[in-house]
Amino acid sequence: MRILMGAQNCGFGPASELVAVSRLLSGHERVFVGDGVSAVFARRNADAFDDIREAATQETAEAGSAMVDDLLRTGDLVVSVMDAALVVRSVVARRPVVMVDSLLSFWQVGRPLTEIRELCASMPRSSFAAADRHLEVLSPHERVVAAHLLATHSVVQNFPGVTRRAAEFAALETGCAMHVTGSVIDLEGLRKVPGDAEPEYDLLINVGGFKNFLLDFDVNNDYVRLLHRWITDLLRDWHRFPRVLVCGGPFGEHRERTVSVAGRRADCCFLPQRELLRQVASAPDYLLAPGLTALHEALALGRLPLAIHEQHYAHVFTVRQLDGTLFGRTAGRFADVLPRHRIPEDDFAGTAALVEIAGRIREDDELYARFRRTFNERIEHYVSLTPAQRRQGVEELRGVFDGDPVSSVMAGIVTHPE
Repeated sequence: MRILMGAQNCGFGPASELVAVSRLLSGHERVFVGDGVSAVFARRNADAFDDIREAATQETAEAGSAMVDDLLRTGDLVVSVMDAALVVRSVVARRPVVMVDSLLSFWQVGRPLTEIRELCASMPRSSFAAADRHLEVLSPHERVVAAHLLATHSVVQNFPGVTRRAAEFAALETGCAMHVTGSVIDLEGLRKVPGDAEPEYDLLINVGGFKNFLLDFDVNNDYVRLLHRWITDLLRDWHRFPRVLVCGGPFGEHRERTVSVAGRRADCCFLPQRELLRQVASAPDYLLAPGLTALHEALALGRLPLAIHEQHYAHVFTVRQLDGTLFGRTAGRFADVLPRHRIPEDDFAGTAALVEIAGRIREDDELYARFRRTFNERIEHYVSLTPAQRRQGVEELRGVFDGDPVSSVMAGIVTHPE
């Protein structure tokens, strides 16, 4: 079977989930198609695919679209991780398509699901352009919801609110089979991680992919610039961390750097996924941007991380939904620095507000001193947790995220894709 695969260009979460699903399908021909940050991640983990086709390498956007359509004509199945456009293209091409989503309860819907269902039912199948125009009344979040209704199969990672929304979808009787699963992560890679390796670093900081619809490494990058300033002070403030690894998208593509202070060192780089998992397993302490995929991987390795401050609105949502857990209560938040600053309840506006907050803190020495102090307080509480408390924190999150194994769900879909 030839399987065409793509992921939404928002950080590394969607692309990481795509790699995890792809590794479950190793007996088939797996062709990645995409561009942007998802293509960066795919190249870094090229062994998860049999072929990588980048739309951005084509001379024009039209040529890139034509390449995708050509691939669809020769494919037997399509797997899309939160890439709504790829789902629509697959439906137009009359190919069975699986929509994989770790954020089902996150998507903000401003109109009844029945109205979105009717739009999907009346969507023209003559061309992608016609289908795209038909759906242009929908917001970006509503388009993801529409993709679930259009897909042949919907694979949804469990999270607070998912069960309720899945029931709402089931009531629509669209014919799409929705499967609620546990962690969509690289299970084979996790099994191969040695459990007793000597740590190379005393602290691991996972920044994630960072780049999305607004954030970039060179534009709207105040968060990354704030992080650069803080890393130096982290080395000054914490003698217990003489060796620090800072890993993520902002440090790839020739952006690696090393910071040294008083004999302590922070190496900033972008590792392949399975190498990162080895570091997660061995580092005594672990800080991460609160993305769900990285959190699920940490839990699978029995590690309770500390969440660093929110990069975008989805991180705000994630930490808020987990507020009743030890992970949620201990998370670093910009509200520690600006408690009265309201984050708009909107993906784009909320993310833009976080960019503005990070910029204010970076440029204002008084605010930065408060950021440094409150973050140190969060770290102090985290490192003081006993092994038993950390194990308890891991187990309570595992209970929240429980669902059917994604491996068995995907095996069933591939056996009966239609």
